[in-house]
Amino acid sequence: MAHAATTGTQAGAGTAAPAEGQQHPIKLYLVVWGWLFVLSAFSYLVDYFHLQGYLRWSLILLFMSLKAGLIVTVFMHMAWERLALTYAILLPPLLVLVFVALMVLEADYTLFMRERFFDAGPS
Repeated sequence: MAHAATTGTQAGAGTAAPAEGQQHPIKLYLVVWGWLFVLSAFSYLVDYFHLQGYLRWSLILLFMSLKAGLIVTVFMHMAWERLALTYAILLPPLLVLVFVALMVLEADYTLFMRERFFDAGPS
């Protein structure tokens, strides 16, 4: 009982109340909105110029990842979070991408081996 009473008084005594929220300059948000607009324009230009194949998908994924990174960093305030929280949020999707890449490589290898040794193409 005495411990709970002392910790309650210690926490409130002599400490200033924390600020309600962190204020960031409006210029930061305007710059990010500008970059999002430019990246979206580039993404639409990929379709406008009728790019095809791996180049098209690589550019679309690149622009999508850059826009998502800007949104998470600034609008979701990840730039101002602790490093541990940043790792906890960003590391799992990155690991999923690594595992997907490994599955793609394994699928290509399996298809190659099938065609090479069993002379059976994709059905």
